[in-house]
Amino acid sequence: MSVLKVIELLGNSSESFEDAVQNIIDEASKTVKNIKSVYIKDMQVTVNDNHISEYRVNAKVTFGIMEP
Repeated sequence: MSVLKVIELLGNSSESFEDAVQNIIDEASKTVKNIKSVYIKDMQVTVNDNHISEYRVNAKVTFGIMEP
């Protein structure tokens, strides 16, 4: 039987949405093992002087529960 758990995380980047998602994965993987997928719930940007200054992602990270 397979059991999965989902956590919601926020990530940001000054480079791109893809980089923001990678930052989420990089940070989550420090304490969460067996990451299976990332669902992007919401994306937004902050703007300064008519230019994008930050990309933000609200994501759900799914990972498998490992048995002892």
